[in-house]
Amino acid sequence: MDYSRIIKKAWKEYDESKPIRKIQDISAMVSTNHVFRIIFEDDDIVIAKLSYFGKYEHFKEDHRIIHSLANNLLYPFENLLAKSLLKNNRVYTYRYKTGKIDTWVVFYNPVRVQNRLPKRLSENQIRVLGQQIGKFHKACSRVRNVLPKSSKTLSTDINSLIKLLGNKRKTAFEAGQGEYLKYHCEQFLKNRLLYKADKFETIPVFIDWNIGNFSVTSTLKLYSRWDYDWFRMSSRMMDFYFFSRVVSDIGDRTVFSYLVDPMMEDRFILFLEEYHKVNPLTANEIRFLKEVYRFFILNYVIKDGNYFFNEQYAQKLQTEAFEIYLPSVDAGFDAEKIIEALNIGR
Repeated sequence: MDYSRIIKKAWKEYDESKPIRKIQDISAMVSTNHVFRIIFEDDDIVIAKLSYFGKYEHFKEDHRIIHSLANNLLYPFENLLAKSLLKNNRVYTYRYKTGKIDTWVVFYNPVRVQNRLPKRLSENQIRVLGQQIGKFHKACSRVRNVLPKSSKTLSTDINSLIKLLGNKRKTAFEAGQGEYLKYHCEQFLKNRLLYKADKFETIPVFIDWNIGNFSVTSTLKLYSRWDYDWFRMSSRMMDFYFFSRVVSDIGDRTVFSYLVDPMMEDRFILFLEEYHKVNPLTANEIRFLKEVYRFFILNYVIKDGNYFFNEQYAQKLQTEAFEIYLPSVDAGFDAEKIIEALNIGR
C-alpha cells in the first residue's frame, strides 16, 4: 500500500486548505498498524494512525468512545489521553477501500510526554504504579454511564473464533489444533459464567500497557497515554496481564513472549496490594485473571495475530501459544495464592 497517498487523501477530505509538507513514518514496526508524523507547510504537526486490523466499524466506534472518555475524565486525568481530531463535532475517521485494500485513518494531536518507566521497576515504583492505576480505573468507572455503547464483548470475540474454527476453508490450523483451541474457548465461556464475570462492572480498558505506551511525571503519576490498538469496554481485569509484565522481575524486553509466569510473581502481588488499597478487588475478579490470560492468547494471538502482529512475531507467538501459553493456563496460575495475599474474603 502507498501509505502516504492514503494519508494525503484522508487529510484532503478533512481540510484541503492546509497543505502537507512532509509525512514521516514513526511506527514501532511490531504490529501491522502504522503511525505517521505529519508536518504542514505552516510547521503545525499532527499524528496519523493507519490501521487495517479488525473491522472499520469497531475502529470508528472505539475512537468515539475514547474521545468521550477523554472529555469526561476529571482531574487529575483530564489531559491524560491523546485527543483525536474532530470534524463537524465528531471524531474524524477516513476509510480507504479499493480492491482487496481496506484500511482506515484517524488523526491525533501530538501527545505531551514526560518520563518513561525504566525497563525494570523498583519496589517503590511498583507501589506507586499500583495506586495510580487503581485511581485511574476508579475515574473510568465514574464516567462509564455517559460513554457511547460498544458492540464488542468477550463472548462475541470468543464465539467468532469458534465459528472460524468450524470453517475449515478459512482456518489454517490442523485438525488437532482446531479441537484444542475449541476446548480452550469452551473453558473460557464456562469459567466466565462460573466466576460471574458477566456481573463485573464494564469500564474502558486499554489492555496494552507496555511501558512504551504511556508516560509518568517525576513523582510517577500517570501523565499521558496513547496507542489504542486493543481498547475495549470490558472488565477492569483485562488490563492486569500487561501490568504483570510491566512490573515483572525480568523487565521490559525487545524480543517478547506472552508467558503466564509474570502473574504469579511476588512483584505483581505487590502491585495488586497497592491497587487493592485504592480500588478493592473481589475474589472472583482475581480468579478471572486466568481467563483474562486465556482470552488474550485466544483472541489477540490466535484469532487476530496474523492481522495485528507483523509476520515474524505472529508466527513466533502462535507457535508458542500451542507449545507454552495455552498448556500453562490452568497449571501455571494460582488465584488462591493472590486472594490469600490480598486478604480478600471469599
